[in-house]
Amino acid sequence: MAGLCPSYEFSGWYENMTDYNEISYRDLHRPKESFASRSEYLDHELKIMAPKRWRVNLPFRDYRFELEDWVPAVAATIGKIVMVAAVAGAFAAPLGLSDAFVIENVRYEMLIVAVLFVILFSGILNPTANLAGTHGPLIPLIPLIMAAGGHPMAFGIMVGVLGFMLGILKGGSLMARLTSDGVCGGLLLYLGFIGIIGQIQKLFAWAEGFNMAYIAFAVIFATIVLYAYLEHVRLRWLAIPLGCALAAVIAFALGAPFEFKTEPGIPNLNPAYWWGETTGWQMGLPNMEHFLAVAPFAILAVAMWSPDFLGHRVFQELNYPKGSDKVLMNIDDTMCVAAARQIVGTSLGGGNLASSWGTYMVPAAIAKRPIPAGAILTGLLCVVAAIWGYPMDLAVWPPVLSVALLVGVYLPLLEAGMQMTREGKTSQSAAVVIFSSALVNPAFGWSLTMLLDNLGLIGDKERGQAMGAVHRWIIPSLVFLLLTGILAAIGQIPGIPALL
Repeated sequence: MAGLCPSYEFSGWYENMTDYNEISYRDLHRPKESFASRSEYLDHELKIMAPKRWRVNLPFRDYRFELEDWVPAVAATIGKIVMVAAVAGAFAAPLGLSDAFVIENVRYEMLIVAVLFVILFSGILNPTANLAGTHGPLIPLIPLIMAAGGHPMAFGIMVGVLGFMLGILKGGSLMARLTSDGVCGGLLLYLGFIGIIGQIQKLFAWAEGFNMAYIAFAVIFATIVLYAYLEHVRLRWLAIPLGCALAAVIAFALGAPFEFKTEPGIPNLNPAYWWGETTGWQMGLPNMEHFLAVAPFAILAVAMWSPDFLGHRVFQELNYPKGSDKVLMNIDDTMCVAAARQIVGTSLGGGNLASSWGTYMVPAAIAKRPIPAGAILTGLLCVVAAIWGYPMDLAVWPPVLSVALLVGVYLPLLEAGMQMTREGKTSQSAAVVIFSSALVNPAFGWSLTMLLDNLGLIGDKERGQAMGAVHRWIIPSLVFLLLTGILAAIGQIPGIPALL
């Protein structure tokens, strides 16, 4: 599907408008029974919605709740528990903080994001801003941040400030326009493949820990068969709930150890507790040295937002019908919301690193559902999980966790990447971005391949010739040099010692 990424500049709020905009959503809504299939009904809902940007959007007046909305809500809740626990744990480990601290901080973070951002922003005030999730690709860098003298609060606030500036200046949508289908598809293929390999390895490592490696094989084999069957009957949007349930049943039936440990309750809601010198993170408030130490990492974190956000929007474009431009994710608004969520969450004591919520957006796109209704359900489920406690134990159980990420994120990313790289021109760029991402990381691969692609050295040469000098090589060159300089400074270029 050529031209998906460049088409972003034509999909603003008041462009590509259809006759639907003359009448309200409530007037255009038709009962399910008037359609020949469920798919046609969902397509119609996407086409008639006209979300209001930074104004109040209400259920039944501007959108409706459907059974399919539970799919991204459940997937997002599972993903949230897992990813925030990984981030908080990565920060807590060098500080010698316990697992009980990590669980408590995760519960606190889930209440913050659910009440203040998921329901309020994505569900009501701006339904085209994706939910503010977790910056998973940055987790491996957290030990380096702490070793460099970083501070979780300094890092979170700096990421939020830089991200907000990028969103206000519309830098995210600019990067989307400059990124071709080949580069997008290559990124999706790389992230999907690396994610699948990683989850399979983690699941086998878990099972081998108690000498039952066959459990991992049984779980993955059953997941493959289930996913293939759901594809066959066109019910792939059920992959996460059914896959997680199947994985839990198989693992438990074969003797895998599991027990509920987290009891119901409310975490400490006092920010002074979390940022105390002898309580919470036990680090106190950051000083200027802390901010200087985290600056290179914060710039890198925000630079990695663009390919992440872009991949989520492209996934919508691949699954939504034509004429549904108005409900597509707005990259710049999503950046602003994620940045605000980062600043607020960090200031209150949370350890999460915000980004676009992939475990929500990918299942929502597959289920052909817009953002708002599922966002409200996600917020409610996060509150329930945080207070109840027990669901958190099940969500982080390795077979459930790995299967949720496999069928909900990584397999769909592979499929979307393959769809975008069918043509020879796009496959060239895809191959280069995979190659260069494997050399360093996706941020390096994206920036380098975007530059080569826009210069016309690879991919569609006519596309680069149609651009002006600023978009063709000046901005891509600056982005590549900035990212490469940061990576070299913090020692992320293989074979080159850290410059700082």
